[in-house]
Amino acid sequence: MIDVLTERVPFSKDFLFRQLFDPVSSTYTYLLADISDKEAILIDPVIEWADRDKTIVEDLGLKLKYALNTHMHADHITGTGRLKCLLPGCKSMISRSSGAKADVLLEPNDQVQFGRHKLRILLTPGHTEGCVTYVCDEQAIAFTGDALLIRGCGRTDFQGGSAAILYKSVHEKIFTLPRNYRLYPAHDYNGRTVTTVAEEKALNPRLSKSLEEFVRIMNNLNLPYPKMIGQTRRTREKERCHKRVEEERKRQGPCNRVVETGSVRLVETQGEETPMVLVLVSYCIAEG
Repeated sequence: MIDVLTERVPFSKDFLFRQLFDPVSSTYTYLLADISDKEAILIDPVIEWADRDKTIVEDLGLKLKYALNTHMHADHITGTGRLKCLLPGCKSMISRSSGAKADVLLEPNDQVQFGRHKLRILLTPGHTEGCVTYVCDEQAIAFTGDALLIRGCGRTDFQGGSAAILYKSVHEKIFTLPRNYRLYPAHDYNGRTVTTVAEEKALNPRLSKSLEEFVRIMNNLNLPYPKMIGQTRRTREKERCHKRVEEERKRQGPCNRVVETGSVRLVETQGEETPMVLVLVSYCIAEG
């Protein structure tokens, strides 16, 4: 029998860690903070729980610096935009390769600093094109999003997914971390909260197999689409509409006023009203 037990690296005394949960989408949100400096970050927040997250941040006397996503989610709407409204000063982050909107677009090997603590960015595409893993080396932990789950992995049949690319990402980026690193996924559907590099290398029923066998398994899952994928798609489409309106305003010149009527936004420029179809959405809800 393979020994998968490893010595646990304790958190430093000035590092705060909280694992929060959304039972509807089985999503984990992670609150990390520098206890001395009070700067905090949230990883993969869910919009329905933004008020809960705000309350926790305020109750603990923290300052939310960043709200991060590991990727563009298809099973829930991110809470980053809502948190920016609730906690002014917070900035959103996501990988540039995701194609999503955020205040900060992350590149490979960028670092996310909060207090004296930091996360480094690993590109781990395959579930989606823009997936990243956040690694905190001092605490020996990594946040793997949907790239690597506990005894599983994210699906690869939509949003630019690729089974072969996911296999490579996990084996070359995550499985090469020290074997005692604790791994925290974006989801779990069976009540589990954490795993390790050693456990997943030995016990993951998909990713412990060969590349060819893994691709065969993933190509034959035949899973239904996530229940929320329509809503997340609509949210992203609304963002694109807002972007088009802003581009049109710049092209036409200074805008005197904006009139919103139902599903049409009329932009008055130099005395003329130009209708542009736009499904309106609160900027607090739109990702970014």
